[in-house]
Amino acid sequence: MDEPFGTRLRARLDKYGPLCVGIDPSPGLLHAWGLDDSPAGLERFSRTVADAVGDVAAVVKPQPAFFERWGSRGVAVLESVIADLRQAGPLVVLDAKRGDIGATMAAYAEAYLDHGSPLAVDAVTLSPYFGFGALEGAITSAVANDAGVFVLARTSGPEAARLQEPVAGQVFAGVEAANAGRAPLGPVGVVIGATLSSAGHPLDRLNGPILAPGVGPHGASPADLARLFRPVRHAVVPSVSRAVLADPGRVRELTLRYRDECAHHLSA
Repeated sequence: MDEPFGTRLRARLDKYGPLCVGIDPSPGLLHAWGLDDSPAGLERFSRTVADAVGDVAAVVKPQPAFFERWGSRGVAVLESVIADLRQAGPLVVLDAKRGDIGATMAAYAEAYLDHGSPLAVDAVTLSPYFGFGALEGAITSAVANDAGVFVLARTSGPEAARLQEPVAGQVFAGVEAANAGRAPLGPVGVVIGATLSSAGHPLDRLNGPILAPGVGPHGASPADLARLFRPVRHAVVPSVSRAVLADPGRVRELTLRYRDECAHHLSA
């Protein structure tokens, strides 16, 4: 990589439209696809999704938990899928939600953001609940490696609001500071659930990308994106998983449908 994450993300969104497709090989989905709940089934599922969306989605987001539950065999599948995706072209965001302090945070950054790591991706999701300052090492590593991070800010789970609302302002302030002066998008994004009624913050100050899960079965529609993110439509990356993964024969078709619907509403 020789361009900053924000520049590469902007180019992908402009070329392919605003959509992130999750790779979530849960036991339920493996069963629905007629696959064994095994590393072999995991690999078949993941490669099918990667092949279907790699040339039409701007971003692909593997969920490592579904790989890690198989130990080293599952992680080996994840490494292989990440390598194939990065060669195919979409930006890869690992939805790891890691967070810690000091040397441990540095180790997470090395694992997911360092060019030499077998798990290296374009961006990783991070939890800020050790304090936003604890993310400094990961942000520094992201910048050094032309990568990015997405920090949990206002997620869509109903149990999250009471915990997140009092501290979300600190997260947003940290993101603003980290992205100051960077164009077209800074390396530090936020995760904001698309099902929320309000983000509770003037998002046009962030100067970074917004990963917006919750579109599809979770309850948000492409039209809701335009309402919630009106001032920053250009920076929104809607994320879909089950909405396009339920039928193995329609993954590409449904990805294109959601991509085009999101693009329509966010550009209107």
